Amino acid sequence: MRIWGLGWRLAAILAVLAWTSEAAAEGAGAAQRPEPRPEAASAANLATPATVRAASERGPVTNLPLPRYVSLKASAGNVRRGPSLQHRIDWVFTRRAMPLEITAEFGHWRRVRDRDGAGGWIHYSLLSGVRTVLIERDMVALRHRPQSDGRVIARAEAGVVARLGRCLPAWCRISVEGETGWVRKAALWGVGADELRD
Repeated sequence: MRIWGLGWRLAAILAVLAWTSEAAAEGAGAAQRPEPRPEAASAANLATPATVRAASERGPVTNLPLPRYVSLKASAGNVRRGPSLQHRIDWVFTRRAMPLEITAEFGHWRRVRDRDGAGGWIHYSLLSGVRTVLIERDMVALRHRPQSDGRVIARAEAGVVARLGRCLPAWCRISVEGETGWVRKAALWGVGADELRD
């Protein structure tokens, strides 16, 4: 049996370091950025053009459902306070393939948030339609079949990012480092509670 952990705490440290470099390039005003907190993102990042509504069922640009899940295509993505290059960078996501939730659209920009609610506006070219999920519970069992008594193939630590496959009402099939197995949907972030996938 294999156990995975991707050192996600190290990734968080690298994100702060990446932001520090960006802030220095953007000017002294950005250097006053507070420690990342989910609640800090909620007020600042929701200030958007009047035409953007996160509560819409379809995005005004793509006509795709809102909200919806995607993943980070790039190894680094600047997340801005508003939908343009003129807006200040509030976050830098530095974990390729991490799942994100799109909550609004405006031109070439998408408002996203991560599992903790942190986020803002990111250029659509940095996002991918490839679905991934974040494992939220520690030592989650990947099982041979979607049943509680299914044989355990491997275990994954909280914070591991996995590729999302088929989803049933209570179970999803995921892939991690070449291993594929079934995990309870309740242990994952990046998939809707009622979402079904073939």
